[in-house]
Amino acid sequence: MKYLLPIFILCCEFTFAQKQDTRFNTKFYDAVDKWVVFDKKEGEQSYSLGFIYIDPQAGFTYNYESALQMQGSKVSKLPRLVNDSNIKVRLDRNTFDVLVLTPEQVKSLGLPAEPEWLATYKVNQDFIEARVGIGSAYNAAGASHHALPILQKAYEENPHYPGLEFELAYAYNATQSFYKAVIVLNRAIENDPSNFWYYRELGFSLKHLNNLPEAEKAYRKGFELSTERDQRAEMAINMAQSYFNTKDRVKFDEWKKLVEANADPDSMFMAYIKYFEENWAKPI
Repeated sequence: MKYLLPIFILCCEFTFAQKQDTRFNTKFYDAVDKWVVFDKKEGEQSYSLGFIYIDPQAGFTYNYESALQMQGSKVSKLPRLVNDSNIKVRLDRNTFDVLVLTPEQVKSLGLPAEPEWLATYKVNQDFIEARVGIGSAYNAAGASHHALPILQKAYEENPHYPGLEFELAYAYNATQSFYKAVIVLNRAIENDPSNFWYYRELGFSLKHLNNLPEAEKAYRKGFELSTERDQRAEMAINMAQSYFNTKDRVKFDEWKKLVEANADPDSMFMAYIKYFEENWAKPI
């Protein structure tokens, strides 16, 4: 329990820091297997030094090494208060950008190019299970452009591997390759017609291809397969938005009712409904 506070503090630093130094301009997902530095908070004198890697099961992770002092390009480690602690922080799309140390800086700190413990996470990374996990981590981080080549190769080997088709379709949707997502999802549904997640992604793809009748069919099937109110509200708001854009009042009201039936009153879904109503008469 005594290490929960430092971990919490680190999480806060990485996601709620003030305006960053312009040297810190690398996305954490572009710094995999690198020694990195997180910017210091206002009023503090030291930075945070650590190593970023991907745990195929847990996602992007920052392994804290020590506090760091920087003067120009010169860097020096500060003694750790607790030497035997192992502090790891999971990173997400709200994480601030980092500074990647140069090989010369890494050497000057007496650090190896890669920590010995990293080998544990590299074992079996060629297995399809690990590659799907890594692709999923990139998707969750908002870096689907990195997920695509990993997932595409896995798909060529075993298209129906559990979780793969959803992650690949998600990556296609996130990179606006909606037609490719439809192809993957139609094949996925043929193989597993009761998988809710396929219909959720398919509705999103078809909506963005302006095929609203087919998007409705996919989302209605999603409603049949899921009782989760948040998922239902998300599908309904997507259709309501489409009919707001086309100014189809009848269809908008139909999906608006489904949003209201599934969304909490103070949710972002209801905020969107309020916006649509207030701006109905205005041009898009």
